[in-house]
Amino acid sequence: MNIEFKAIDRSNYDKCIKLKTSERQKRFVASNMFSLVQSAYEPNLYPLGVYKDNKMVGFILYDFDDELNGWSMSRFMIDEKFQNQGIGKATLQKFIEFFIERYGHVELYTSAEVDNTIAINLYENIGFKKREVFEYEYGGVTYRELRMVAQL
Repeated sequence: MNIEFKAIDRSNYDKCIKLKTSERQKRFVASNMFSLVQSAYEPNLYPLGVYKDNKMVGFILYDFDDELNGWSMSRFMIDEKFQNQGIGKATLQKFIEFFIERYGHVELYTSAEVDNTIAINLYENIGFKKREVFEYEYGGVTYRELRMVAQL
């Protein structure tokens, strides 16, 4: 599968914003618009468009997390029209290759809502291990997530 990553910039931000998750998944991932605004104003956030055959099909936001003192894949989504085609798994495998080329062999963190079993299983299938459950509050809502880590 031909997956590649491109930085989000003036030429493609609108395509990124138009990507959507299914209704069932919306509570598990922030909107791409929010992620792009956040990356414009917070340091060390890197947004990438996921392309399959030169068409944007997904989005990844990764960052250096000062609290963890390590790298984190903080957002990941594949547009609902491209799900259940193996693109998510292929994207994550390609992202790990991309990440190792850029940053070397280090730990990479990610997290998922504790009841997002689809994401948790996908992350485990590509090598992430469950670390701990943590809670945080944002916008008056308390979130409970499972932190996972991969040794790259």
